[in-house]
Amino acid sequence: MAALTTAVSACVVSPVSVGARAGSSRRAAFVGARVVSNGSVRAGSRPTASSLVVRAAKDDERPAGFGRRDIAKGALMALSAPLISQMPVGPAKADELSKFWDIVDLPLEPGVILLDIAFVDETHGFLLGTRQTILETFDGGKTWDFKSVSNALDEDVNYRFNSVSFKGQEGWIVGKPAILLHTTDGGASWERVGLSPRLPGAPVLITATKDNGTAEMVTDEGAIYLTTDAARNWKAAVEETISATLNRTVSSGITGASYYTGTFSTISRNDDGEYIGLSSRGNFYMTWAPGQAYWQPHNRSSARRVQSMGWRPDGGVWELTRGGGIYFSTTNDLPDNDDDFAEGKIGSRGFGLLDLGAKPDGGEFWIVGGSGSVFYSKDQGRSWKRDRGADGVAANLYTVKFNTNSNGFILGNDGVLLKYNGRGV
Repeated sequence: MAALTTAVSACVVSPVSVGARAGSSRRAAFVGARVVSNGSVRAGSRPTASSLVVRAAKDDERPAGFGRRDIAKGALMALSAPLISQMPVGPAKADELSKFWDIVDLPLEPGVILLDIAFVDETHGFLLGTRQTILETFDGGKTWDFKSVSNALDEDVNYRFNSVSFKGQEGWIVGKPAILLHTTDGGASWERVGLSPRLPGAPVLITATKDNGTAEMVTDEGAIYLTTDAARNWKAAVEETISATLNRTVSSGITGASYYTGTFSTISRNDDGEYIGLSSRGNFYMTWAPGQAYWQPHNRSSARRVQSMGWRPDGGVWELTRGGGIYFSTTNDLPDNDDDFAEGKIGSRGFGLLDLGAKPDGGEFWIVGGSGSVFYSKDQGRSWKRDRGADGVAANLYTVKFNTNSNGFILGNDGVLLKYNGRGV
């Protein structure tokens, strides 16, 4: 166990950092595009409600559909370079989808999975995804352009940016392979902070807890690190990885814990600094609170595997199960087992439910899932309605987040981004 403890506590950050100045923040959709060997067009060198949830899924694992972006890109490939250079420069814009949501036609290639979004203020924000995607908005998310941080990235490495967080003008981005970016000027420039190659797991969640260089970073193996000096030094908050904890405590009766070598599929943090991590198998979850030396495992008696978990604005926990089930904890404390959850009623028709997000005031809940599934509740989850206007979205929707009561976003695969319009309120 001593070796495992050393792996978590000692292997965090190398002292080397690489500075990166931001490029132009107003780029056309196809400026700098290059054609790769398979014939697709790829953009070159581009890289809060009460809970923060991040997924640690495999890179680019979902098949892309075929839509108007594919047709447009095929037509562009037939144009000569001079004609492309004469195309009008402008950002992607939003079109109305339903009485609640607009769809934003982003300048992305098919297959990009959008993973996280965060705002510096009400109008200035950043959007992350696979294939080193970083987009920036200055109008609250109505339009987006590429943000260049190429000087901070290694060549020939296809980064997956998992999480972004801001506190005032200070912001952080983490991704896979292990990478950490830091800004103190609202994202105008980004500096890369070196991470140790012996870091246990891949960074999947970063939280800016204060605007004075204080942040928390979590890996998919359950390592939690804290910094108070802008990532010059890090302190391990747990003494071992989740695999070490489970294999050490097999006598606790946690189903599937013996010889466990998996990772967290989702990790969620609340405003009190408590975490819930869902096992990649979906058969049990673990919790951690500040001051605890280890993650605490929790067994589940139900045979239904859990798809995702997170925090409600009132401090309780929600749970989405495979097959379209929804459960809410009956206590505002950390739930111990299945007895602390009650099933909600939602007509999911068997579609997988993947994420739940709430407005900051807690007055409106939204659930998203597979095949464009979108549901909403205006009574804190007691009853649900389906937003049928989103049925035509040919994508799986993985994340829903609100930065204000009037501004929220749904992130999906194939570069799908929905923006809340509030017309149906």
